[in-house]
Amino acid sequence: MGMKQQELKDFMDAKVLQYNNSKFIATDPIQVPHKFEKKEDIEISAFLTATISWGNRKSIIKNANRMMQFLDNDPFQFVMHHKESDLDALLPFVHRTFNGTDFTQFIKGLKNLYTKHHGLESVFRSYAHPASLQPAISAFKQLFFEIPHPSRTTKHISDPLKGSAAKRINMFLRWMVRKDTTGVDFGLWDSVSPSQLSCPLDVHSGRVARSLGLLHRKQNDAKALIELDKHLRQLDPTDPVKYDYALFGLGVFEKW
Repeated sequence: MGMKQQELKDFMDAKVLQYNNSKFIATDPIQVPHKFEKKEDIEISAFLTATISWGNRKSIIKNANRMMQFLDNDPFQFVMHHKESDLDALLPFVHRTFNGTDFTQFIKGLKNLYTKHHGLESVFRSYAHPASLQPAISAFKQLFFEIPHPSRTTKHISDPLKGSAAKRINMFLRWMVRKDTTGVDFGLWDSVSPSQLSCPLDVHSGRVARSLGLLHRKQNDAKALIELDKHLRQLDPTDPVKYDYALFGLGVFEKW
């Protein structure tokens, strides 16, 4: 490792320490799943929260909490035991282009996964590649929509094999998989390795990554994610996505 690379690693590691701590939770949507203790409640609330994580962060947090209220703050119980009339009560929900129709379909899709495919972790474990979870995201989307569904709802889960950086679902996977000693990420899924994770790439992290020379591709798409993954794995092959904290903090809090 040359000095320039070592300097970059030292800088990034310092920024991870600065932002990857419990204070991060108070301003981040990850606070919503942190309100739960049971594994299934955490992963369902995390999945739904990540799904609507675009736009203003305060609005995301507010609406993710509203989602939990619609589910009686007992998400796994609601998913597994709801009646059709319970779903009608979800229809007033809206967050940007994610509406009540989408919300009800997501509840049905989650029930199908837990009933027929042994739950969220099992799906990602079954379809993961040794060095990447991106193929598993694509397989997950197919399974999630294997039941009857409105076509409009499919846009709310991205497919990396069709060119998407899949920022929101990669963020969800970071929450579930990454072993975090500071109490931010949950590390609930032992069957998937943090080394397989990809960075949640968005306008902020992409801009910072380019300014640091970690990314050259102009679009924030699947090809850019592969490029960014390669560079982050050089900095830390066992926990590459810890650098999401550095990129996000530099972009959002330090306005890089």
